[in-house]
Amino acid sequence: MNIIGLAGWSGAGKTTLIKRLLPALVARGVSVSTLKHAHHRFDVDHPGKDSFEHRLAGAREVLVSSGQRWALMHELRGAPEPSLAFLLDKLSPVDLVVIEGFKGDPHPKIEVHRLANGKPFLHPQDADIVAIATDSGEAFPGLERAALEDAEAIADIALRRARPLAEIRARLDATREKV
Repeated sequence: MNIIGLAGWSGAGKTTLIKRLLPALVARGVSVSTLKHAHHRFDVDHPGKDSFEHRLAGAREVLVSSGQRWALMHELRGAPEPSLAFLLDKLSPVDLVVIEGFKGDPHPKIEVHRLANGKPFLHPQDADIVAIATDSGEAFPGLERAALEDAEAIADIALRRARPLAEIRARLDATREKV
């Protein structure tokens, strides 16, 4: 299992890019999973649904299953937010995991940058950024660059620059030991 991240400010187009990137990767025969960090409260179900009511009533985990999919929701109930390493262990094996967010963690990332967003680039402060997907015509010495709309070129970069889970885990563990 290889890992690549997409990092950028809110509004840069990370989710839009993932929606174009995934079909480009799958068309190449790559099995892909995604792991997304949310910075706010979120729900995957809604009031009135049984799973929502089970969580509201105090269940720590609620697993919902059907003939089409299954989903496991885990309530932290005041426990600390889990680490990226912990969450990666919860995924089934695939060829590539695309991480959206977790920009402070040490894994290879493609910076997603949209000029209209008016935000600074992340790469000058993040040595783990290996490429940039942007609508800027600017060149970035030492970094691969792709047009923000070019999902095929970004898929090429993602496959080239992704690193094995074991390598990422070692870096995550080393970072944790320094804290």
